[in-house]
Amino acid sequence: MQPARGEIIGPDVIDVWTWSLNAPSLSVDGYAALLSDEELARAARFVRERDGRKFIVGRGRLRSILGHYLGLPPKSLAFAYNDYGKPSIAHPCGTSFRFNLSHSADLAALAISDRYELGIDIEEIRFLKEDIAGRFFSRKECLTLQSLPSGAYLDGFYRCWTRKEAFVKAHGAGLSLPLDSFDVSFDWANEPRLERLDGDPDAPSNWRILELETPVTFAGAVVALTKGHPVGLRYRSDEDEPRLLRSRNSFGAWKGVCGDVKAR
Repeated sequence: MQPARGEIIGPDVIDVWTWSLNAPSLSVDGYAALLSDEELARAARFVRERDGRKFIVGRGRLRSILGHYLGLPPKSLAFAYNDYGKPSIAHPCGTSFRFNLSHSADLAALAISDRYELGIDIEEIRFLKEDIAGRFFSRKECLTLQSLPSGAYLDGFYRCWTRKEAFVKAHGAGLSLPLDSFDVSFDWANEPRLERLDGDPDAPSNWRILELETPVTFAGAVVALTKGHPVGLRYRSDEDEPRLLRSRNSFGAWKGVCGDVKAR
């Protein structure tokens, strides 16, 4: 199925949308009108009202954007979930569109492709109160993190964490995929990439990791199963016009939409 507007994303880019989860009451009411009864019930179960409002804004905006691509009323959309909870669009005629949503603090980020399985993760950078890396990172990742200057530790941790979380979401196996069963690069000397996945020697050439442009207090990543095809991020605005970013990568060269997008 092609979107009604004929807006095909294509093989060279992944569309990324970001928005604030804080919205005025009128906007929240508008988004609530797009939600299913089940989603409204979920929103009502939040202990804190502000968390329920953020859920409504996140899901309502998700429906609005996906409806735009599919040429369908946002409220008519239905979602399916695999055995590990990864969502997809349920449509009687089928659809090639894949999406993934992430949110942290007051910020939401959505990745969409009409070609590739993908995952996105965004995290607010906060000081760590425990050794999370030692519990969840691979041995190689821990050694890389320990080799960074002390002032770069927190930045390195979140670059690694968001890339690993985005990969788990893209892979689709959820928590059944141990976080130490694969390695990602995250030092500034190397491009973002998957370096190892247990049981799949071809994985590093099949998966693509892209660093997400974020506000300075956040880190983020997008991962896609492109099977070797180069792909970049295309940022979309509320006015529904693509903003093709040009950003300096870790090697000092400038790349356009088909290159890696350097965060922050």
